[in-house]
Amino acid sequence: MATTDLAHPPTTASADTPAARVARRKAVLQWIAVHALGVAAALFFVLPFVFLVLTSLMDDQQTLTRDLIPHHWEWSNYKKVFDTPGFLTWWRNTLLYAGLGTVLTVVSSLPVAYALAKFRFRGRNLSMMLVISMMMLPPQVIIIPMYLFWAKQLDLSGTLWPLIVPMAFGDAFSIFLLRQFLLTIPNEYLDAAKVDGCGELRTLLRVVVPMAKPGIAAVALFQFFYAWNDYFGPQIYASENPGAWTLSYGLESFKGAHHTDWNLTMAATVLVMAPVILVFFFAQKAFVEGVTLTGVKG
Repeated sequence: MATTDLAHPPTTASADTPAARVARRKAVLQWIAVHALGVAAALFFVLPFVFLVLTSLMDDQQTLTRDLIPHHWEWSNYKKVFDTPGFLTWWRNTLLYAGLGTVLTVVSSLPVAYALAKFRFRGRNLSMMLVISMMMLPPQVIIIPMYLFWAKQLDLSGTLWPLIVPMAFGDAFSIFLLRQFLLTIPNEYLDAAKVDGCGELRTLLRVVVPMAKPGIAAVALFQFFYAWNDYFGPQIYASENPGAWTLSYGLESFKGAHHTDWNLTMAATVLVMAPVILVFFFAQKAFVEGVTLTGVKG
């Protein structure tokens, strides 16, 4: 009997102690609490977009009622938006502003960030402080002298060029973000490239750029989102010329003085948001990795 009892110890009873039951109950409650908070946060961000899409598919009479589900799914609202005079022009202008501006910002900011991260020269810390101070300077502070320069001196008011051309001279936030990312690249890779005969430019293009793709992607996405959603800049420089309007500024024309077609306004808003959502969906991995690694080393 003693041998039999030792061969079959009461494992089930020992595992079902009051302490074990309390621990399991606590783990289940913790799991429910964490996932409930996650679901609540997801609904907080998703429900406004769902409301936007549903409203865009309603007729004009239903948009101001309490009904949340369209009585008739008006898919023709999106066709009406595309048929709006100037809408395709706004698309073209926004793509030009966001696309060309993003390329110019990355190309002009990367060499400056590389110099601040990897070069040793007198005044480097002062230069970095100037970049940070430019990040803290609100654009409204310099908008009047900048407008007088572009509009009066260069006669470029009514166009988007006053917004695009300055991006060819670097952006403070992009320089700072790229510099923080480049600090995470070991100097041994750069030294090995120079030993093989690479100059600074070739080292930047052949070694640094391939290793800095996540950081470059993050900067490009930040700049693209900013330009795509920019309302202040086009309002200042392009408001007098409807042919130079962007999507963000053109949406204002859907609001009338006495009546607003909210279904068409919401449909236009969905069409404006869709490219940004798609770009982020396909590039989110590189974006998150780039933003995360910029804070690894200061």
